[in-house]
Amino acid sequence: MKIKHKKRMGIDNRRSKIGNGFVIVLLLLLGAFMAFPLYYTVIQSLKPSEELFQFPPRLYVLRPTGQHYTELLQLMSNLWVPFSRYLFNTLFVTFTGTILHVVLAGMAAYPLAKHKFPGRDALFAIILLGLMFVGQVTFLPMFIIVSKLGILNTYWAYICPSVGASLGLFLIKQFIEQLPDALLEAARIDGASEWKTYFSIVVPNIKPAILTVFIFQFVNIWNGLSKEMVYDEQLKVVKVALEQVSASNAYARMGSGMAGSVLLMIPPIIIFILMQRNVVETMTFAGMKE
Repeated sequence: MKIKHKKRMGIDNRRSKIGNGFVIVLLLLLGAFMAFPLYYTVIQSLKPSEELFQFPPRLYVLRPTGQHYTELLQLMSNLWVPFSRYLFNTLFVTFTGTILHVVLAGMAAYPLAKHKFPGRDALFAIILLGLMFVGQVTFLPMFIIVSKLGILNTYWAYICPSVGASLGLFLIKQFIEQLPDALLEAARIDGASEWKTYFSIVVPNIKPAILTVFIFQFVNIWNGLSKEMVYDEQLKVVKVALEQVSASNAYARMGSGMAGSVLLMIPPIIIFILMQRNVVETMTFAGMKE
């Protein structure tokens, strides 16, 4: 019996090693596939013009150069609106929209997760329905709403549409649902109001979810800011300015456009690296039910 047990254990260990090896290879392939666009953009920004337009394109660069980055800085310095203005607009809109979204999503998720009131399930179903539509589908009604509110061509035209995103509310609600009801009841028995309970008990326990939503919303706003709702050059953002510079002579400035794409990637990557540990924990809790 012992011999059979040892043989079975040896077979299980061998299968486990083979399975682990397969999973590791699969994850490496998926990681390489997902990182390829970033790698290709960086490589294209470092290619000289004669390599940039080669066909078929190479996946490596023979003579790397920083010429395109220098050209991009020169083009941006020649704009009649200073580059610092575009940068300020981008940072202001991105951080303001992200912070407002996180605050409002958390405050809306708390009653949906821990209170019972008429229409709660229907309201949450509508929120989930909002996750099915991309920005291109909702752009026209959003433009009409912004126009009717009288905030067209202002910072609020950037900020308001991003505040009501559904994903952040969904993630925070799922995380709050995992908090024990006894913890909240104890706070209420001690005389804490709902505001006190939320800010003193709930918020400290959902920091991973808050930081995860911050990452997602920061990236969405940073990459999603468009020029359709704002036409005043003083209010435009870096992304729009770079698109205008590249589009004026797309063939000659393709390298500068690639360099601009690389620069636009840097802030979201930094934010993700600083807060990445919270993403896994939040995604784990988002799919759990009591």
